[in-house]
Amino acid sequence: MPRLFTGLEIPETIAERLNMLKGGVPGARWIEPADYHVTLRFIGDVDDATAREIEERLSTIHQPPFSIRLSGLDWFGGRKPHSIHALVEPNEALSRLQAAHERACQAAGLPAEGRRFIPHVTLARCRGASLPAVRSFVQAHGLFATEPFPVSRFVLFSARPSRGGGPYLVERAWPLQA
Repeated sequence: MPRLFTGLEIPETIAERLNMLKGGVPGARWIEPADYHVTLRFIGDVDDATAREIEERLSTIHQPPFSIRLSGLDWFGGRKPHSIHALVEPNEALSRLQAAHERACQAAGLPAEGRRFIPHVTLARCRGASLPAVRSFVQAHGLFATEPFPVSRFVLFSARPSRGGGPYLVERAWPLQA
Protein backbone atom coordinates (compact mmCIF):
# COMPACT_ATOMS: atom_id res chain seq x y z
CA MET A 1 0.00 0.00 0.00
CA PRO A 2 1.35 3.46 -0.79
CA ARG A 3 2.13 6.03 1.87
CA LEU A 4 -1.06 7.98 2.66
CA PHE A 5 -1.94 11.37 4.09
CA THR A 6 -4.92 13.70 4.07
CA GLY A 7 -4.76 17.28 2.99
CA LEU A 8 -5.96 20.28 1.06
CA GLU A 9 -5.05 21.06 -2.51
CA ILE A 10 -3.58 24.43 -3.46
CA PRO A 11 -5.30 26.29 -6.33
CA GLU A 12 -3.21 26.72 -9.47
CA THR A 13 -3.09 30.52 -9.15
CA ILE A 14 -1.68 30.25 -5.60
CA ALA A 15 0.74 27.49 -6.67
CA GLU A 16 2.06 29.76 -9.42
CA ARG A 17 2.76 32.51 -6.87
CA LEU A 18 4.53 30.03 -4.57
CA ASN A 19 6.55 28.71 -7.50
CA MET A 20 7.86 32.24 -8.18
CA LEU A 21 9.67 32.09 -4.82
CA LYS A 22 11.95 29.24 -5.91
CA GLY A 23 15.70 29.69 -5.85
CA GLY A 24 18.47 31.32 -3.93
CA VAL A 25 19.11 28.61 -1.34
CA PRO A 26 22.05 26.37 -2.26
CA GLY A 27 21.31 22.78 -1.24
CA ALA A 28 17.51 23.21 -1.33
CA ARG A 29 15.40 20.85 -3.44
CA TRP A 30 12.29 22.76 -4.52
CA ILE A 31 8.87 21.10 -4.56
CA GLU A 32 6.98 20.94 -7.85
CA PRO A 33 3.89 23.22 -7.88
CA ALA A 34 1.58 20.26 -8.60
CA ASP A 35 2.68 18.77 -5.25
CA TYR A 36 1.93 21.82 -3.07
CA HIS A 37 -0.64 20.99 -0.41
CA VAL A 38 -1.57 21.52 3.23
CA THR A 39 -1.25 18.26 5.15
CA LEU A 40 -4.09 17.61 7.59
CA ARG A 41 -3.00 14.18 8.86
CA PHE A 42 -0.01 12.02 7.91
CA ILE A 43 -1.12 8.38 7.87
CA GLY A 44 1.93 6.57 6.55
CA ASP A 45 2.19 3.07 5.14
CA VAL A 46 -0.89 1.06 6.06
CA ASP A 47 -2.44 -2.19 4.86
CA ASP A 48 -5.48 -2.20 2.56
CA ALA A 49 -7.95 -2.96 5.36
CA THR A 50 -6.73 0.00 7.43
CA ALA A 51 -6.81 2.24 4.36
CA ARG A 52 -10.45 1.26 3.72
CA GLU A 53 -11.32 1.88 7.39
CA ILE A 54 -9.72 5.34 7.23
CA GLU A 55 -11.62 6.15 4.02
CA GLU A 56 -14.86 5.07 5.67
CA ARG A 57 -14.19 7.25 8.71
CA LEU A 58 -13.19 10.26 6.58
CA SER A 59 -16.44 9.98 4.62
CA THR A 60 -18.36 10.79 7.83
CA ILE A 61 -16.71 14.22 8.21
CA HIS A 62 -19.14 17.01 7.43
CA GLN A 63 -18.06 20.62 7.55
CA PRO A 64 -19.00 23.67 5.50
CA PRO A 65 -16.55 25.14 2.98
CA PHE A 66 -14.24 27.88 4.24
CA SER A 67 -11.30 29.98 3.08
CA ILE A 68 -7.65 30.04 4.07
CA ARG A 69 -4.80 32.45 3.40
CA LEU A 70 -1.05 31.98 3.22
CA SER A 71 0.98 34.59 5.05
CA GLY A 72 4.71 34.54 5.71
CA LEU A 73 7.48 31.98 5.35
CA ASP A 74 9.37 29.92 7.91
CA TRP A 75 11.41 26.74 8.19
CA PHE A 76 11.41 23.56 10.22
CA GLY A 77 14.54 22.15 11.79
CA GLY A 78 15.85 25.02 13.90
CA ARG A 79 19.62 25.28 13.55
CA LYS A 80 19.62 22.44 10.99
CA PRO A 81 16.86 23.44 8.56
CA HIS A 82 15.16 20.54 6.78
CA SER A 83 12.36 22.39 4.97
CA ILE A 84 11.12 25.84 4.00
CA HIS A 85 7.39 26.48 4.01
CA ALA A 86 4.65 29.08 3.58
CA LEU A 87 2.47 29.46 6.66
CA VAL A 88 -1.31 29.22 6.69
CA GLU A 89 -2.88 31.96 8.79
CA PRO A 90 -4.63 30.65 11.92
CA ASN A 91 -8.14 29.55 11.01
CA GLU A 92 -10.74 27.97 13.29
CA ALA A 93 -12.49 26.06 10.48
CA LEU A 94 -9.15 24.56 9.38
CA SER A 95 -8.35 23.55 12.97
CA ARG A 96 -11.75 21.84 13.29
CA LEU A 97 -11.23 19.95 10.03
CA GLN A 98 -7.75 18.81 11.09
CA ALA A 99 -9.09 17.67 14.47
CA ALA A 100 -11.80 15.65 12.71
CA HIS A 101 -9.12 13.95 10.58
CA GLU A 102 -7.12 13.16 13.70
CA ARG A 103 -10.19 11.61 15.37
CA ALA A 104 -11.00 9.59 12.23
CA CYS A 105 -7.48 8.18 12.03
CA GLN A 106 -7.39 7.29 15.72
CA ALA A 107 -10.81 5.62 15.43
CA ALA A 108 -9.33 3.53 12.60
CA GLY A 109 -6.58 2.35 14.94
CA LEU A 110 -3.71 4.74 14.24
CA PRO A 111 -1.75 6.18 17.15
CA ALA A 112 -2.22 9.87 17.96
CA GLU A 113 -0.10 12.30 15.95
CA GLY A 114 2.75 13.33 18.20
CA ARG A 115 3.47 16.67 16.53
CA ARG A 116 1.54 19.89 16.98
CA PHE A 117 -0.46 20.88 13.89
CA ILE A 118 1.25 23.78 12.10
CA PRO A 119 -0.61 24.31 8.82
CA HIS A 120 1.83 25.07 6.02
CA VAL A 121 2.76 24.44 2.40
CA THR A 122 6.24 22.94 1.98
CA LEU A 123 8.24 24.80 -0.67
CA ALA A 124 11.65 23.10 -0.42
CA ARG A 125 13.51 20.29 1.31
CA CYS A 126 16.79 21.56 2.70
CA ARG A 127 19.24 18.70 2.99
CA GLY A 128 22.57 20.46 2.87
CA ALA A 129 21.19 24.01 2.95
CA SER A 130 22.87 26.25 5.51
CA LEU A 131 21.02 28.06 8.26
CA PRO A 132 22.28 31.49 7.06
CA ALA A 133 21.00 30.80 3.51
CA VAL A 134 17.60 29.62 4.74
CA ARG A 135 17.29 32.50 7.22
CA SER A 136 18.22 35.00 4.50
CA PHE A 137 15.64 33.52 2.08
CA VAL A 138 12.87 33.59 4.71
CA GLN A 139 13.70 37.18 5.67
CA ALA A 140 13.79 38.30 2.02
CA HIS A 141 10.36 36.77 1.33
CA GLY A 142 8.84 37.17 4.78
CA LEU A 143 6.09 39.50 3.60
CA PHE A 144 4.75 36.92 1.13
CA ALA A 145 0.98 36.64 1.42
CA THR A 146 -1.92 35.51 -0.71
CA GLU A 147 -5.51 36.56 -0.92
CA PRO A 148 -7.89 34.19 0.87
CA PHE A 149 -8.79 31.19 -1.28
CA PRO A 150 -11.66 28.73 -0.94
CA VAL A 151 -11.39 25.24 0.49
CA SER A 152 -14.24 23.18 -0.93
CA ARG A 153 -12.94 19.65 -0.40
CA PHE A 154 -10.31 17.57 1.36
CA VAL A 155 -8.46 14.65 -0.17
CA LEU A 156 -6.67 11.42 0.60
CA PHE A 157 -3.26 11.60 -1.07
CA SER A 158 -0.83 8.79 -1.78
CA ALA A 159 2.90 9.16 -2.19
CA ARG A 160 5.66 6.90 -3.39
CA PRO A 161 8.03 5.92 -0.58
CA SER A 162 10.98 8.14 -1.49
CA ARG A 163 12.75 11.26 -0.35
CA GLY A 164 10.30 14.11 -0.65
CA GLY A 165 7.47 11.72 -1.46
CA GLY A 166 6.16 13.25 -4.68
CA PRO A 167 4.53 13.01 -7.01
CA TYR A 168 1.40 12.94 -4.90
CA LEU A 169 -1.79 11.38 -6.24
CA VAL A 170 -5.36 12.07 -5.15
CA GLU A 171 -6.82 8.70 -4.16
CA ARG A 172 -10.19 10.05 -3.08
CA ALA A 173 -11.81 13.43 -2.42
CA TRP A 174 -14.69 14.51 -0.17
CA PRO A 175 -16.58 17.77 -0.68
CA LEU A 176 -17.10 20.16 2.19
CA GLN A 177 -20.76 21.01 2.51
CA ALA A 178 -22.99 22.78 4.99
